[in-house]
Amino acid sequence: MKYLKMSMAAMLLLTLSFTNAQEKEKMNMDHSKMNMDGMKMNMEKMQDIKAEAILNDYFSLKDALVADDTKKAAQTGAKLAVSLKAFDKSNYTANQQKELVDIIADAIEHAEHIAKSNIDHQREHFKTLSKDIADMVAITGTKNTLYQQFCPMYDGGSNWLSASKDVKNPYYGSKMLTCGKVTQTIEM
Repeated sequence: MKYLKMSMAAMLLLTLSFTNAQEKEKMNMDHSKMNMDGMKMNMEKMQDIKAEAILNDYFSLKDALVADDTKKAAQTGAKLAVSLKAFDKSNYTANQQKELVDIIADAIEHAEHIAKSNIDHQREHFKTLSKDIADMVAITGTKNTLYQQFCPMYDGGSNWLSASKDVKNPYYGSKMLTCGKVTQTIEM
């Protein structure tokens, strides 16, 4: 009887140990999953930050062109090229990645030209750059409300993006500051 009590106590102790080990393993797996989810969220947040940095550089470039400031436009064009090169496309589908590669390569080329050109040439490149940035936003989205604006007079009609409804024309600057209109509101 003494051995039976000791055997039962040993089995109970083993069962408790086994149950505790299973609970610990389950908790570790849950913790690991939470860490992986957290890392994924952090990567997505970093991606959002990089996309927003591109938009901020683009808006700074637009503002420099609005102000007829060729030197600041050149500096901001160079900064935008760096932001575009730092963009990580890995969180997107294969088709989106392919599109983003083409869009970003073209946008980098135009940003680099803006960094080395006079204001008239900067504005020519800004037209295509604006299309590239709009195409990129269509894929990446944005946390901000954007306004696509249009000037019917520049080069047969030209679009740009703005963070404000107020039209400030980057193609003519002070010559025709308010030439244009909002053609689309972009909310994601």
